[in-house]
Order: sequence, then structure tokens, then C-alpha cells
Amino acid sequence: MGLLMAAAAFALGGLAPTQAHAQSPASPAATAPTVTLRWAAQNDILTLDPHSQNHSTTSAILMHAYEGLVRYDADRKIEPALATKWTYISPTQVRFELRRNVRFHDGTPFTADDVIFNFNRIRQPQGTMSIYVTGIAEIRKIDSHTVDFIMAAPNPLLLRNIVDFRMMSKAWAEKNKTTDVQNYKAKEENYASRNVMGTGPYMITGWVPDQRVTMKINPNWWDKQTSNITDVVYTPIKSDPTRVAALIAGDVDLLTDLPTQDVARLRQDPKLKVVDGPEVRTIFIALDQHSNELKYSDVKGKNPFKDKRVREALSIAIDREAIKRTIMRGLSIPAAIMVPPGVEGWTAELDAVSRPDVERGRKLLAEAGYPNGFEFQLNCSNNRYVNDEEICQSLLPMWAKLGMKVRLVAEPFAQHSVRFQNFDTSAYMLGWGVATFDAQYTLQSIVRTRTTGADGNFNYARVSDAQVDQLVDAMKTEMDAVKRMGLMREALKRTRDEHLLLPLHHQMRPWAMKSGVTTLHRSDDRPEARFTNLR
Repeated sequence: MGLLMAAAAFALGGLAPTQAHAQSPASPAATAPTVTLRWAAQNDILTLDPHSQNHSTTSAILMHAYEGLVRYDADRKIEPALATKWTYISPTQVRFELRRNVRFHDGTPFTADDVIFNFNRIRQPQGTMSIYVTGIAEIRKIDSHTVDFIMAAPNPLLLRNIVDFRMMSKAWAEKNKTTDVQNYKAKEENYASRNVMGTGPYMITGWVPDQRVTMKINPNWWDKQTSNITDVVYTPIKSDPTRVAALIAGDVDLLTDLPTQDVARLRQDPKLKVVDGPEVRTIFIALDQHSNELKYSDVKGKNPFKDKRVREALSIAIDREAIKRTIMRGLSIPAAIMVPPGVEGWTAELDAVSRPDVERGRKLLAEAGYPNGFEFQLNCSNNRYVNDEEICQSLLPMWAKLGMKVRLVAEPFAQHSVRFQNFDTSAYMLGWGVATFDAQYTLQSIVRTRTTGADGNFNYARVSDAQVDQLVDAMKTEMDAVKRMGLMREALKRTRDEHLLLPLHHQMRPWAMKSGVTTLHRSDDRPEARFTNLR
């Protein structure tokens, strides 16, 4: 922690010149009254490197400073951002005209060279963000403010994907020797993991891990600022009671991680309001299906999770409705498939959850050669998802009915993430949000066989199924919407029926805030200060 704190202090100092440069005395924003949004949630960010970790909270913070060529508007439609126009020269060549007179926070101009630099950077294998440039073979510079995206094949998701392909200053990265993406799972730190240089509406001025992230408005932003928020302080507060107490006491303006047991009480507080909405996130258990001998198990010389019957037994022993009722207080949707409502590919029929069947589960285990069950370890986060540790705890007695002896290891997500990314688990919990609102994003990232680039880049259970792979590869280039929908649904069904992953539920996400706060509820759980006002 000493190293982290020292690095954070350096970041606070290191960004001060950027802030001074960007905020000129002539700017109207420089003389505007300070309005600080104090936002709290359960977990911290993992890094400030925009190409390192595909982690929702990290992205929710970094999108304030780092922008893509396109973005979502208030109605969740694609609109221009750092590109003003795009034209399909052919089905595999798209020309983007870049916005002129855009500057990074240090005053450096944004050009085509930055786009090409970021394309090469985000594809580096130590990062987990390459899904956002999947299918792009090359980016060619036409002139200083025009680039052509060359696709390996027609790409139906290009614009949705590149929302999260975000631009860092090439000159800044070269100057500070941070052209390589941080190797997070090796616990590496670099300049970009502690400092920020983007073009966005807010400048990140510091990060003290487990304490706060601070932002200040960018008075020289290229777009019109409609928010009155000049400063943002994001505070990770792991403890549920402490987080809620901070909101009730008025120390926090916006809370996006609500303990389910407190939602009804917060609705009754006249000083507060609760904004409801589903989240496009599925909570699931991943099982190591690759190792020849299962780690942290009393089964030696083989891996029982390779057997579909074992995976099915574990799944059908889970009482998802009981988890919804007792742990989630009704704020979850029991899940049978790996994408939630609101995502292209989902249907109610595919997502129908069966009642638990422990007797059949025991028979399946006996057929597989484990009549008395076996031991394994379940790794979970304890500060990332709604009631994450409690959900994992509830699985242990359900699996015990099968004869399973499961050890639970629950730890903060920063440590949990490093563990599963290093394949140091036999089973782990994860929540997967669908940034593109399209099932391909989930299927390609966490179900398709892990190879290189975007394929299986977050498949740390190393699931591998030839039929799913064929379906995913076909949907990547299928431009006929009806045919593509069929491919996605077939892949979701195959994933479900083979029990390649064990979905638990789709998360609901109410936010609570002071009555004077107005903001857009986002189903990807990413509040945006540019859509927020405080009175």
C-alpha cells in the first residue's frame, strides 16, 4: 500500500500543471461558482490506464476524461464525438472525419496520429480492452484529420464497439514512456496507470486508492457543457452501513451502490430520491474447465468440471429464486442465460429458470463418478457487486446438499481480479456488463475459446466449445439482422444447455441521491457528470 499511496501522491502533484494550463483566466468556466458532485459507490477503480482493464467502475470514471470517436447520447443512440462524420467507402472500409480544434488537457492537438497510436496500444495482449476494436485489421491515416478503418470482414457492431476505444495523447505517452499498456495482472505500475491525458469534459486530478478519485471540469472542452458540476469527488465505500449513512447525513450527493435491505427506507426519506432501473449485468460462476487437475480440490489427477454432468449438477442445485427473495430483496432477475433483458439476443423463453432439483443433481454426480461430491474452492469479490459475498455464501449450503465441500475465499475485487486473471482459481464469481447492449460482446469475451485479441479475452475459466466458437465467428460478420439474431440466440442456448457458465441473476440497479440532484440513470451503471446537475 505504501507504494500505491506514494504513486497516488505523485499523480496528484503530476497533474497540477495540466490543470493550470487548461484552465485559463479568460475561460467562463474559470470564474463559475464551484459545484462539487460527491459520488460514492462500493468499489474502487483498478487503474487510470484506459486500455488496461475492462472493468465497469474503472470505465465509468475514465470516460469523463478519455473520449472515443463516437459516444452514446442521452437516449442511448450513437452520436459523433471525436469524429464528426463516418462514411462507408465499402462494407469493410469506413472513413472517419476527425473533429478539428480538439485539444488534450495539456493543450496538445488531437490528430489522426493519436487514433493510430491508440489502436496499436489497445491491442497489446497484456490489456483486456481489445474487444472494443475487434474486427478492425488496420487504421490508415488519410490526412491529419481523416482515418480509414479497414475491417477484416463486414462488422455489424463497429460503432457500438468503438464507444469504449478511447483516445490518449500520443505525445504525452511517448514523453512519459508509457506507450505500453500496464500489465495489471503482473501488478505493474506505469505513468498512465497513475496519470491521465485525454480530451474529455473533466480532468482527473488525482487518485488515492481506496480513498478518492478527484476531477475538475475542462473549461476548454470542444462540446457545450450543460452540467453545472465543476468538480467531482468519487469515494469508494466498501461498508454498506457506512455508505448509506454518508448519504443520509448529506456527506454524499449520489450513491450508485444501494444495499438491497435499505432501498425501501431510502425511498421514504423526503431529502432523497431513488431512481430505479435494471442493469445490463449478469452475475455468474465460472468453473475452470481447462486444467487437467483441478486446483484447490481433493480430486487428484483429473478435473471434474470438464464433465457436463458435474456442471449441470452444480447449476440445478442453485435456488435462484431464494437468492432473489432472501438476499437480493427482490432486486434481481433469476438468470438462465448469460445476457439480461435489454440486450440484443435475449428472450424470455431462453431465460426461463427451472426450479432447483437436488435429487437429479446427486444422480448426475454419481453418474460422473462423484457420489459423495468433492472439495473445491470458490473465489468471490466482497466489494464489487450487490451482496456479492452473501450470494457466494448462500451457494455453499445449496451445493452441500449434493455432498460438495466448498471453501469460500472472499476478497476485494482488486485482489480477486488478479487471482482469476492469473488462472489461480477452481471456480470464481464475476459480473459481466454488456457495454454494447449486444450478446456478441458477452459471447465473444467470456465464452468463445481464448485465443488472441478479443476472442476469449476475459475467458479466464478457459471455456472452450467448438459449436459456440463457430456461432460467434459467424455473428461477427453477419450483416443480416435476422440471421445474426438467430446466431446469437443459438449460441446463448448452447452455452446454457452445456452449462459452460453458471448464471445466477441479472442485477437490478437503483441509485439514490439528494433531491436536488438530477442525472440520467444508465443501465450500464455509468453515471455521467455531463448529464448531471446539482442545486
